[in-house]
Amino acid sequence: MRSEIVQRLHKNFEDYVHERDGVEFWFARDLQDLLGYKEWRNFLKVIEKARESCKNSNHPILDHFVDVNKSIPVPKGGKREIDDIMLTRYACYLIAQNGNPRKEEIAFAQSYFAVQTRKQEIIEEQIRLGERLQARKQLRDSETELSRIIYERGVDSEGFANIRSKGDKALFGGFTTKDMKMRLDVPEKRPLADFLPTVTITAKNLATEITNFNVEKRDLRGEAPITDEHVQNNTDVRDLLVKRGIKPEALPPEEDLQKLERRVKSTEKHLAKRSGRIPIEVGKKEDVDE
Repeated sequence: MRSEIVQRLHKNFEDYVHERDGVEFWFARDLQDLLGYKEWRNFLKVIEKARESCKNSNHPILDHFVDVNKSIPVPKGGKREIDDIMLTRYACYLIAQNGNPRKEEIAFAQSYFAVQTRKQEIIEEQIRLGERLQARKQLRDSETELSRIIYERGVDSEGFANIRSKGDKALFGGFTTKDMKMRLDVPEKRPLADFLPTVTITAKNLATEITNFNVEKRDLRGEAPITDEHVQNNTDVRDLLVKRGIKPEALPPEEDLQKLERRVKSTEKHLAKRSGRIPIEVGKKEDVDE
């Protein structure tokens, strides 16, 4: 996500934060706009999923989701009451987790609410981490799909490993998966992709997605033709990267994604506690002014 986009979104989210007794909160009506939802009823469905996530994590829903009556100004100096919800940082995080990460607002919000800080540079680093984790998940999914597709076409697990290895060799300019593990000092029993930068993970995923599409479209069967397809797709993706000055085999390794995933889970575990509890009497639907 480009820095100028992050800067704009950061300002927007900061403009709508409120505080009561030291606890930060956002109104759901504001968050609806910030996350790009046009219809309140559609956004309520996302909020309900977030409430369920909160319950499943054994955190009191009423600590983080507080229903309120909100007065808003109307023409000619009047006011109108609408239903709204006060949301802690943790509640906002859960809502963002139920959104589409491909939307820039959602991707930003997932990182913005995950860290207990307002420093833009830390939020940007969290976004980059999220992008890498998301890219790795997409690669896992596409490789799982490839395994399923080719199994139906007569290729066993050993054949799948061969296809994937030859695809790597094409992508990394002649270096095999084993070669790349040695270059990047990756433990033998760990996946190479867990140590690759986001751009390389994304490249591997693109090549695999194209292979999945063409194997089904052309009804390719057997290890040899599917291997040829996968090698060609990795070669094409490599050519594009090299044309843009990127040689995948020359990029340095990144931090082990397993460690990053553990760090993210730890952050999520403590986020609810750090977010605090909205100081409103339980069971009371409070009136608040815009």
